[in-house]
Amino acid sequence: MTPIVETRGLTKSYGPFQALEALNLTIEPGVVFGFIGPNGAGKTTSMRILATLLEPTAGEAWVGGYSVTRESRGVRQVLGYMPDNFGVYDNMKVWEYLDFFASAYGLPRSRRLGLIDDLLALVDLSEKRDGYVEALSRGMKQRLCLARTLVHDPQLLILDEPASGLDPRARVELRALLRQLGALGKTVIVSSHILTEMADICDHVGIIERGRLLASGPIEELLRQVQTSRSVLVRLIADARLGDEAVAERVRTIPGVLGVEIEPLAATLRGAPAVVAMEGTRARALSQIIPGEAGAPPHLQPVPSALPPEIAGGSATDQRLAAAASAAPARLVRIDFDGDDYRLYQLLGELLTRGLPVYGFTEEVGDLEDAFMRITRGMVA
Repeated sequence: MTPIVETRGLTKSYGPFQALEALNLTIEPGVVFGFIGPNGAGKTTSMRILATLLEPTAGEAWVGGYSVTRESRGVRQVLGYMPDNFGVYDNMKVWEYLDFFASAYGLPRSRRLGLIDDLLALVDLSEKRDGYVEALSRGMKQRLCLARTLVHDPQLLILDEPASGLDPRARVELRALLRQLGALGKTVIVSSHILTEMADICDHVGIIERGRLLASGPIEELLRQVQTSRSVLVRLIADARLGDEAVAERVRTIPGVLGVEIEPLAATLRGAPAVVAMEGTRARALSQIIPGEAGAPPHLQPVPSALPPEIAGGSATDQRLAAAASAAPARLVRIDFDGDDYRLYQLLGELLTRGLPVYGFTEEVGDLEDAFMRITRGMVA
């Protein structure tokens, strides 16, 4: 398959300062690609070169098979570019704004009329068709500018910080629209500083810092590359007979276990401060395995076979043991583990075999923020 975007040694210098250094990047058709990095990293410079708005100092780039330096007209036919800052024209209605750009691309009037209505419906601006552009909110202007980039049905969309300055509702609406464009088969390159949004929209990312591309590829692949070991979160039923050290010792001796961390879960069902204070992936994973008031999901219901026989019974002694167990704090055990999926399955079996009352077991998966922090060094140009 021919890449929709390919760069080789793409470089842009301003005197002694290098805004972009030997960028080698390949983007396949149909991909929603996120370009992430701090301010001054080279994201906008790269996008402007691909959009034929900036001449590279060295190297070459192709968009849709066209050279950005020698075949700019061909590039502009297959590309739609939305800059981070764009202007609008006073005293121009919304439909006139789109009609102006459609005519600039040479679309006949008979085709433009129906196309404008379709684009306004796509970006949910049909009711503003006869309104003036300057009267639109910022979020509406962003969606209108996105519609403008689509008037000539480009294969590739380059969107530089499209959610910049938007309120929360407008961000959600724009995010949904970008996912819809990806589902329609458009290739999209989008930049943003909000990594959670990028993870929600994109399937591939490129991480850039000080003009250098540090990593590029599918998000899942990048997460695997930066994760040195697997993290497993295990929730244990309260058992007064098992102290933290006893639990840790039973877990620590399992093959493949690199480390053990135990945290009490007393009152976590009511959102204890100890849980609320956790941040990042651990907090998100914790919210998945701790049941709310409605109870745990079916796959996290207590495992009968994991209950010690003394508690599972019904004698008076058993009832006293059960009462003592209910008074003890539940535990969350975080295990750093080295092994494949089959060994992960064996880990669960080992926990049960060693008498640990497991009723929550899930792998803690890193996110795009983790990958970004591990790959970058926090340097700015």
